[in-house]
Amino acid sequence: MGEAVMTTRRQADGAIVVEVRGNLDAATVDAIRAELMVVLQSDRPRVLVVDLTFVTFMDSMGMGALVTAHHAALDIGGRVRLRNPSEFVHRQLRVTGLCDLFGLPSGPPNTRSYRL
Repeated sequence: MGEAVMTTRRQADGAIVVEVRGNLDAATVDAIRAELMVVLQSDRPRVLVVDLTFVTFMDSMGMGALVTAHHAALDIGGRVRLRNPSEFVHRQLRVTGLCDLFGLPSGPPNTRSYRL
């Protein structure tokens, strides 16, 4: 369905941010999952932030990759937080009941207050 580009950086507070641009779908999910696993295994961050500001589409496979990262983070004593999902992506997460898992409000997008 599309392409995804990822960049990784460390914040001053030690959290690792993986910014994803494009689609989180069948065509890109393997690369995204692999990148998240590498970051979790090599850097072992307490918080891994997945910035979804520029994600235009996400399907169930994309959500599955995020859930896999969540479980891997728990295994090392960390957590995954999502940042700035588009209205479409936020709706997908809300409908599937995944908002709480990733520190997102489950209300309408205009009431977003994200936890990190």
